[in-house]
Amino acid sequence: MLGEDLRRRKEALSLTTKEWSDLSGVPVGTINKILSGETKSPQYDTLCALEAALERSGGVLTVRETASYQSEIFQKKQGEYTVDDYYALPEDIRVELLDGELIYMQAPLTLHQFFLTELLFEFQRYVRDNNGNCLVLAAPLDVQLDCNNKTMLQPDIVIVCDRDKVRREGVCGAPDLVVEIVSDGSRKLDYRRKLSKYADAGVREYWIVDPKRQAGGTYYFEEDEMPYKYGFQDRVPVRIYGRRLEVDFSELKTRLDNMNIS
Repeated sequence: MLGEDLRRRKEALSLTTKEWSDLSGVPVGTINKILSGETKSPQYDTLCALEAALERSGGVLTVRETASYQSEIFQKKQGEYTVDDYYALPEDIRVELLDGELIYMQAPLTLHQFFLTELLFEFQRYVRDNNGNCLVLAAPLDVQLDCNNKTMLQPDIVIVCDRDKVRREGVCGAPDLVVEIVSDGSRKLDYRRKLSKYADAGVREYWIVDPKRQAGGTYYFEEDEMPYKYGFQDRVPVRIYGRRLEVDFSELKTRLDNMNIS
């Protein structure tokens, strides 16, 4: 976990939290929340500042490729980042770009991956059985939602029926259906900011799957203003396919329970 890794490196340098705060400019309280795991997905500029302070103290910097890039990125504020900055990041740094803000992404847990693969299978099977033209694609995949230079997201699953939107490097434009599988660190982002962003960009249908709450909601922006709320005992229709495809979440829950994932 991120907090445990940072704590080990801090202790190896015999660095106190107060010293780390003074070197990085990050408040002591913020550092303590990251180290304890309370904050699982810190802002990218916060992470950069902490990493830079570790390097100055003799640690290893892992969030940049070159010193010149570090200098450049520290000159920007959240809201000012572009797709060029996104592509310039080291490959091992997982972030999304949303309206010029870099959002750090936590590595997915087993529960998240279970639902991703199960839903991917359900969607792909339907498309193949019906000789459909839509493409079913899974993260990590760059989706330049507005085809502008301020947003680059990585939804968990997308269905894209307009093949002209699919490029070698990812998707440019709004997918027909987007699925986000909620984690503790992404809950507000998925339920609020991404909901609004997907609606404004022209996504036809948006699914939120919340394993911790064993519930979720689907938004069909072409017709409904309110979400269709469901629990893991329900069959959930895919409305871009006229409800001809339904995902049986009770079946998924049974398989999940048999796996005994805590």
